[in-house]
Amino acid sequence: MLVWLLREIVAGQNWRNLILVAMLLAFLGGNAVFHFEAAGGEYAAQGIGLRIGISAAVMMVAVIGGRIVPAFTRNWLVKQGSAVLPAPVMAGFDKIALLALLAAMISWLAMPDWAVSGGLLVLAGCLHLLRLGRWAGHLTLAEPLVVVLHLGYAFVPLGALAIGLGILGFGNGAAAQHLWMAGALGVMTLAVMTRASLGHSGRALISDPVTVVIYAAIVISVILRWLAGNWPEQQGILHAISGAVWIIAFGGFALSYGAMMIRPKADQS
Repeated sequence: MLVWLLREIVAGQNWRNLILVAMLLAFLGGNAVFHFEAAGGEYAAQGIGLRIGISAAVMMVAVIGGRIVPAFTRNWLVKQGSAVLPAPVMAGFDKIALLALLAAMISWLAMPDWAVSGGLLVLAGCLHLLRLGRWAGHLTLAEPLVVVLHLGYAFVPLGALAIGLGILGFGNGAAAQHLWMAGALGVMTLAVMTRASLGHSGRALISDPVTVVIYAAIVISVILRWLAGNWPEQQGILHAISGAVWIIAFGGFALSYGAMMIRPKADQS
């Protein structure tokens, strides 16, 4: 996959996407370190391998999401005739927000319990909340296919804030990691897969009731998983329900969109 991605970037001379190759390499490296730690008998669930993997994946959401969320939102709002559109890209602000998140991630990787790491994560979370707020997500409530993109991205700053505050002594930082792992990664994955499946199968970019259930299930699963880490007395039942709802979300996608993929394209029927 890396070779294919690099070939496409070089062929199209789209050099800004080289950062994606670096993030994928970091993700693969984190995966290798995680398994090395686990094989050595270490507690890999809180090891540096996991933090490398999480950091790389969340940075991908921040970089790619920062391109597609406002773009898809703008496209939908234009079709609705909205006079209000996502604010124009502020290259300087976006770079500062991304660099702040990168600095926070690096600090968290090296010293996850350091107060400075917590402060940097809180700062990054605030900057990315401001970034998200510029994309007019509140105007897209009529179309879940667009709203879910904003929800997925929202877990980037929410995770940063919760983990940062946990390091500073306010809340459970370990539990807050699920806002990134299940939230930012899980929700954004389903958001992009559903949208891409509709588009590539020639169907209208409109959510149906099944898609709404899928989105609701994944968000509920994330919230319950986070609650489980903060409510130990009910951890068992919350884990079970969260897992069941997670299965409903991805199982629902596989059944509904899988059937869509094996039928002829709608515009060719």
